[in-house]
Amino acid sequence: MIANAQIAWLGALLCLALGYLLGSIPFGLIVTRLAGLGDVRKIGSGNIGATNVLRTGKKWAAALTLLLDGGKGATAVLIAHTYYGIEGGAVAGIAAVLGHIFPVWLRFKGGKGVATFVGVMLAAYWPTGVLVIATWLVVAYFSKISSLSALVAAALAPAYTIAFGRLSEALLAFFLTVVIFITHHDNLHRLWRGEEPRIGGRKNEA
Repeated sequence: MIANAQIAWLGALLCLALGYLLGSIPFGLIVTRLAGLGDVRKIGSGNIGATNVLRTGKKWAAALTLLLDGGKGATAVLIAHTYYGIEGGAVAGIAAVLGHIFPVWLRFKGGKGVATFVGVMLAAYWPTGVLVIATWLVVAYFSKISSLSALVAAALAPAYTIAFGRLSEALLAFFLTVVIFITHHDNLHRLWRGEEPRIGGRKNEA
């Protein structure tokens, strides 16, 4: 029994390390620098996510950052799930989002975790991931506010997952939703005051 417990803890630590290391890769910074666009942390909100990369004026760079940030979350979940099951995938997914938000390579100052969160949900249970993306697109279309779209999509993720009867994945979605709301606390204040910029605006910080 003790040996089994030790193996379980070792597996959890491996999933944690895998998820964090993948999540901490600052693709926004890498893409902009390789493209000769400078340091994305020195423009706009200073965020390394796709929304801030878009401020460079290069839509392809923002799209690539979005795909890579989502991809690292999905990859972490899929690898961990293969070897350690649903629980391992969940641990790796949480770690990937936290790694994106607090990357050791950038002195723990990263992005807000939305794209990585979406990638995690797509890999953990793809119907929820698809609905999260659809929700973001619908809210963004009508509101033109990136942060509001992300918050609404994240808030509905646990409900979507529960509706499918996937309680384990719903717990993962709920935990990550709380994380997303915490990283968007400044956006929430601006939304409450009606001061949140719209998509394409100079200071949009989603």
